[in-house]
Amino acid sequence: MPFEFATATRIVLGRGTISQAGPCAKELGKRALVVTGRNPGRAAPLLDSLRGHDVSTVIFSVSGEPEIGTIDEGVALGKREKCDIVIGFGGGSVLDTGKAIAAMLANEGELLNYLEVIGRGKALTRSSTPFIAIPTTAGTGSEVTRNAVLGSLEHRVKVSLRSHLMLPRLALVDPEVTYDLPAAITASTGMDALTQLIEPYVCSRANPVVDSLCVEGIRRAARSLRTAVTKGHDPSAREDMSIASLFGGLALANAGLGAVHGLAGPIGGMFPAPHGAVCAALLPKVMNANLRALRQRASGDQAISRYEEIARLLTGDAQATADAGVEWVRNLVDDFQIPTLSMYGVKQGHARELISKARVSSSMKANPIALTDEELREVVERAL
Repeated sequence: MPFEFATATRIVLGRGTISQAGPCAKELGKRALVVTGRNPGRAAPLLDSLRGHDVSTVIFSVSGEPEIGTIDEGVALGKREKCDIVIGFGGGSVLDTGKAIAAMLANEGELLNYLEVIGRGKALTRSSTPFIAIPTTAGTGSEVTRNAVLGSLEHRVKVSLRSHLMLPRLALVDPEVTYDLPAAITASTGMDALTQLIEPYVCSRANPVVDSLCVEGIRRAARSLRTAVTKGHDPSAREDMSIASLFGGLALANAGLGAVHGLAGPIGGMFPAPHGAVCAALLPKVMNANLRALRQRASGDQAISRYEEIARLLTGDAQATADAGVEWVRNLVDDFQIPTLSMYGVKQGHARELISKARVSSSMKANPIALTDEELREVVERAL
């Protein structure tokens, strides 16, 4: 089958690679807008490296997941300070913020012109201001994706700014910066990474390159996610999860996702729910729903055998059935004490609106089989 594969211009992964930020940034610009989370102090090693290589910095600190106003504020700051490079240092929300700011620094007009679903959906015409993505969690893979997920309070939904022109110039992945992540964040972001390996592998747009990334990523997550949660300073486990997250980002950007992310977007737009935890709550329910639908309506579909391969990778049992894989994921969610969706205010009465919004998401379109409204309603209710 024909396919294409696109990613960041350059990927550097390894322990201690944060020290390379300065010399790498110097090749791209002289004044950096550094986007961080709510605690800019965590970026001290990055700032030291930048200043040591004569790259001046302006800090833009964000808390929570980005909204349209967040991007407008960051763009205004970058223009005012004459920044010629953007660096994101943080989790997926921070990286998406930096990615969107870099795009809008280079393109004319308001952000709404370019947004999917709620905006005009115009295509970006100019490559982003050079952007360096440095993830401090192992989950979203945003360092190698071509979109930024943004919330709209007005529309109560999350939407994407999306273009191949947004791909980072450099993805700098240093597992050491994840060592001090709390166990709960390690668990939820790790489950996001696992979801972003499972969904592309079974999705309707899978391709051979993505397949190989997903298989290796699932294998690493299966052997190391529990250890990363319980022993945060275990170097091998943290490295495995950084690689799994990176591979998940590469996979979703070049294939697709599915009903987990199709539902997670609207849930995150309507409720104060962390993306990774939402994906974790939904994942075993969607896997189960997909398998039942496939067996009933498409018994010869290769997605069934792919779910069987996922089960073998997760359990380490060469004879494992697809249902054993679902059970493995369900047990992991229980062991990590992932909150149910009801903890964020989601109720049965919200299912219809969530499903309606999920139907128009790009993620839902790649699910291995079209789930009915009743099947999706059951997924939501079982995750409550």
